[in-house]
Amino acid sequence: SPYLTHPVFNMHHSESRIVRYMKSLENKDISLVHSMIPLGSCTMKLNSTTEMMPCSLQHFTDIHPFVPREQAQGYSQLFRELENDLCKITGYDRISFQPNSGAQGEYAGLRAIQTYHSSRGESHRNVCLIPVSAHGTNPASAQMAGMELVPISVTKSGGIDFTHLQEAVEKHSKNLSCLMITYPSTFGVFEEEVSDVCRLIHDHGGQVYLDGANMNAQVGLCRPGDYGSDVSHLNLHKTFCIPHGGGGPGMGPIAVKAHLAPFLPNHPVIDLFQNEESQSFGAVSAAPFGSSNILPISWAYIKMMGGAGLRKATQIAILNANYMSKLLEEHYKTLYKSPQSGLVAHEFILDIRDFKKTANIEAVDIAKRLMDFGFHAPTMSWPVAGTLMIEPTESEDKQELDRFCQALISIRQEIQEIEEGRMDLRLNPLKMAPHTQTQVTAAEWDRPYTREQAAFPAPFVRADTKIWPTVGRIDDMYGDKHLVCTCPP
Repeated sequence: SPYLTHPVFNMHHSESRIVRYMKSLENKDISLVHSMIPLGSCTMKLNSTTEMMPCSLQHFTDIHPFVPREQAQGYSQLFRELENDLCKITGYDRISFQPNSGAQGEYAGLRAIQTYHSSRGESHRNVCLIPVSAHGTNPASAQMAGMELVPISVTKSGGIDFTHLQEAVEKHSKNLSCLMITYPSTFGVFEEEVSDVCRLIHDHGGQVYLDGANMNAQVGLCRPGDYGSDVSHLNLHKTFCIPHGGGGPGMGPIAVKAHLAPFLPNHPVIDLFQNEESQSFGAVSAAPFGSSNILPISWAYIKMMGGAGLRKATQIAILNANYMSKLLEEHYKTLYKSPQSGLVAHEFILDIRDFKKTANIEAVDIAKRLMDFGFHAPTMSWPVAGTLMIEPTESEDKQELDRFCQALISIRQEIQEIEEGRMDLRLNPLKMAPHTQTQVTAAEWDRPYTREQAAFPAPFVRADTKIWPTVGRIDDMYGDKHLVCTCPP
């Protein structure tokens, strides 16, 4: 059948041309080499060059995943050391590196729980409790595993509604399989009653699945295995520095307490248990150790940081989030804070919803306007519609945090001008953002604000460092509803 038929594969006939074409594509993108990427719940931290270098070493790249273990002793040592380190960090006893993503890790963990219940003659335990604040992959994974989902309410402060949880546990006690929770919660606060929550589930014969998405707020400070969790997946592409821009590749290994170890994934070609007792449900990935070629990144990160360094990183991540929340509090409302301390965890949610009433401004408008300041937008309208969730990570210094906060403060001032009638409700820098170089340098300029305000809205946005958006404002709603294919036939 025909292949490589797109014109792009036939229009560049020299290395010089193809390199220039690829560079032109790179110039359209924004990445961590330009500015912070404050995506909440994504942990876009530094991917150190030193950590990345082993990925291109021949002894890691030129080996088949099905090679006999005795012919991959280097990898075997790496697996052992990384498992040992991650178990010390999390308080679990065993780890499977097979899952290729967090969602795949969730599914593997839930299947391990199901197999565990079946081994005890309790295969009827099939109810999975999930807070309504959970990551979307949580209910999706439980559904894929064939479980019955029961939603649990959350409080106004962002934590689990313990009273509602007790009621649900009592009601489904005989059929309770597990609870899936995230700690800190997806609302950016630490669950004050997490140990009590775990104890309640165990008292009724269930298991606790703790989503490791927010592990960057725990490393070195607390361990899920100590406060009652039975299994977690670890997003190595978040907390442990594997890059995940552009969609991957990722790694979502699952860590379990000893009683679940015999139920971890196995593989039909490579026996992962090696004479140990196994009641595995099977495999979740084509390769026995998932995307093993990127595991040296996390191994190197842990070795270089050491225990004290990992703890310091977590402390700085939490400090940075609270610094930004405090700096912005006169301009934006942080939606959820701990009722005890008034603080957030490693990320926080800004409530933008009131601006729709006062200035016809929504979260998407602020996200688009941030492009003019040279920043990628925070996570938009998740986990709460009409909000922005910000996670600075420990990788950003105070200067970068201040730049981003200044951008948001400048945007808030523009919103105020709209509220006061000094800017048009529709023809304003937010509604018409982002502004491209072509638009700003055109002979005609028919907008009721200056070109400078459009493209250079803050003192730190300078001509020599300006990151120009390549596409102006598009109709998001139309694009979501209509497929416009630009691919050649």
